[in-house]
Order: sequence, then C-alpha cells, then structure tokens
Amino acid sequence: MSTNLSTTDFLRRFSRLAIVNILSNLMVPLAGLIDVAFLGHLAEIQHLAGVALATVLFNYLYWTFGFLRMGTTGMTAQAIGRGDRDSALLVGLRHGLVALGIGLVILLLQLPLRAIGFTLLSATAEVKLAGQAYYNALIWGAPATLINFVLIGWFLGREQSGKVLLLSAISNLTNSFMDYFFVVRWGWESAGAGYSTALSQYLMLFTGMWLVCREFRWSQIQAIAPKIWEPIALKAAFTLNREILIRTFVLISTFAVFTNLSSTFGTNVLATNTVLLQVVTLAAYFIDGLAFATESLAGIFRGQGTNEQLRLLLCISGGTSFVFGLGFAIAFILNPNLFFGLLTNHRDVLERINQYVVWLLPVLAFGSIAYMLDGYFIGLTEGKILRQSVVVATLVGFAPVAIAAWYLQNSHLLWLALALFMVVRAVTLGQQVPASLRSVEKLKGC
Repeated sequence: MSTNLSTTDFLRRFSRLAIVNILSNLMVPLAGLIDVAFLGHLAEIQHLAGVALATVLFNYLYWTFGFLRMGTTGMTAQAIGRGDRDSALLVGLRHGLVALGIGLVILLLQLPLRAIGFTLLSATAEVKLAGQAYYNALIWGAPATLINFVLIGWFLGREQSGKVLLLSAISNLTNSFMDYFFVVRWGWESAGAGYSTALSQYLMLFTGMWLVCREFRWSQIQAIAPKIWEPIALKAAFTLNREILIRTFVLISTFAVFTNLSSTFGTNVLATNTVLLQVVTLAAYFIDGLAFATESLAGIFRGQGTNEQLRLLLCISGGTSFVFGLGFAIAFILNPNLFFGLLTNHRDVLERINQYVVWLLPVLAFGSIAYMLDGYFIGLTEGKILRQSVVVATLVGFAPVAIAAWYLQNSHLLWLALALFMVVRAVTLGQQVPASLRSVEKLKGC
C-alpha cells in the first residue's frame, strides 16, 4: 500500500471503509430497535424494562471483553502496515483462543453470574422476572458472541469491511426474523428476544469461520501455530488488552449506573431513558462506522510510519463524526413524536421523552468526538491513554452529578452527568493527540 496518498485518494479510501462500516454497524442497533419495538408494543411494559435491565448485565459479560475486538483491530492493522501477514494471522488466532476460553467460563458460571447480577440491579419483581427470562436464553450465545468480536476486529484490521458487513447482515437480519416469530407469533416475550439473538450469533460465527477458511489453508495455520505462545507477543497483547479491559469496564459501569439509577426513579422513567439510550446507541453505531475506519487506517499508517496521513485522518474523521453526531441529535429533537412513536405506543413514555430529548444534543455532539478519538487511539494501540481518559471522565465528569441526581431524584441531572462524561472524554483524549503524532514521527525516524 502506498504511504503517500493524495488527499483525493485518501478521501476515497476512507469513504469506502467508512460507508461499508456504517452500513454494517447500523444493522446492530436497528436489530436492537426492532427488539424494542416488538417488546414496546406488548401489552405489559415490564418486558421492555426487563430486557433493558438484563442488558446492563450482558454489557458487563460481553463488552468488558471488548478488547477482543479492539485489540485485534489495532494489532492486526499495524501488522498489515508493516507487511507482516503471518503476524496478522497470529493476532487473530491468539485472540480467538482467548475468546473461546472466556465464553466457556461464562457458560459454566451462568447461574452465579445471574444471581449476583440481578441482586445488584434495582427493579420491581415483575421486571426482574422478565429480565431473567431474557438472560437465561441469551447466555447460551456467549462463546459465539466473543469469538465474533475477534472475527470483526481481525477483518477490520485488514480493511475487509465488506466481510464485516456480510456478517452483520446475516446476524441481524436473522435476529429480526426470529424476533418476529419468537416474540410476536409465539408469545415468548423477553425470552424469545434472547433466543433469537443467541441463535443469530452462532450463524454469524459459522459464516465468519467459513470466510477465514476460504482464504487460509489449514497447513498455513499449522505452520505458524507454535508462534501463538511467543512470550514477547503475548506480553504486548496482555498489556494492551488489560488497559482496554479496564477502560471498557469503567465505560460500561458508567452506563450501567445510569440505567440502574433510572430504575430507582420508577419503571416509566427507566422505559423512557431506555428508549432515549437506543437513539444514543443508534448514533454511536453510526459514528463508530467512521471510528472503525479510523482504527484500521490509524493502525496501518502507524505500521508504515506515515505521520502526515494520520493528521489528515484526524481532520477528516473528526469533522465528519461531529457533523453526524450533531445531525442525529437535531433530527430527533425536531421530530420526537415521529421517531420515538415507532419504538413505543405508551403515551406516558412519549410525553416524558419530549421533556428529555434535548439532552441528546450535548451527549451526541461531544460523544461523536470521543468515539472518533477512541478509534484513533485503538488503531495506535495506545491502551493507557484510552483507560486514563474514561476513568477521569467517570470520576470527574459523571459521578459527582450522578450522585446529586440520585439524591434529588432528578432525571435531568442524570442526563447532565452523562453529557459531562462525554465532554471530559473528548477533552482528555484530544489533549493526547499532539504527543501521539510526535511518537509516530520518532518511529519513522528509527
């Protein structure tokens, strides 16, 4: 690959990656929105609230191990940038084995994890029962879900976004199809939503493995397999993954506290904030399409030592992300009844949404910059910077105001806490950009 792309060539390359990633990413929240729509139109609202509650637990179980995707992308992209095809394959194999091991451990510990999780989460008995039914079904998809993290990260690191799009299409379209039958036609309610998601993850896994087997022969994998346990490579992977794990755990905890505090304000407030968070999730997945392109290119450019391309990447990705984040917020603020009416027909929930929808503006505007910079530093495999940023954002930006929100039982203060969390993330990550560019320049000099 050329290390001296013109601006036009760069825009073409970035746009191609970003568009495919956006299409792929959008399928995930759209499937989630379909889940919400099916459950939100059931006669009893506790099924929607129960899934929201159980999702907090699954965010811990799954996204705490987000390093399986993020670490794989950054390390693979840098190997591709150096022209080291064997190292790129080894990254995928190492993380794949780790994902399988973690997934099996989760299955073995599913009962104590459920007991601990639902003991810590606050909700009415009916909401907890609905959430446990969802948990009992979805937990069986754990091994497939975690290995899929690795497959997606590996394909992204190799700029193979088309394969990620195919995997997302298969997973999310089948999930939506099964949702219709399990939830609507067969009346399995929250359990049906869990089974459909778990089954779609296994179908995604089988497709991903088929794609890998088409490109690599078993003899190639056997030839490099002894290098999987190479001490230096394992240490580097462990250090990066440890930092990303801490970062992701703190990030998930922030949103978990947000959801759990929402539940203490009542079922209607929990349902309202759940629907609003679906919009934040939709926008995040959209912007993450740009962030994923940023990850791939940042890692490749670092591997090549092309500092000028990194600067151009930051300008184009940052500007585009901000415009998209702002646009999403404005669209939903101007047309709340139109968009949110598709997700629920409960009038009291829709009335509350109209009171809180304006908070999407600061959350998505500053969040878009934070998402983009996350992708940039993941591509550079700067795990320490990612970890420090989220910890500071949670302790300084979110926690103090969230405590006040709980004490005063004020949902507006809770949204202010989330907005400040995004602001601090964007600022702390942005402060590290100049130093990161200098470090790449030093590598180029070496």
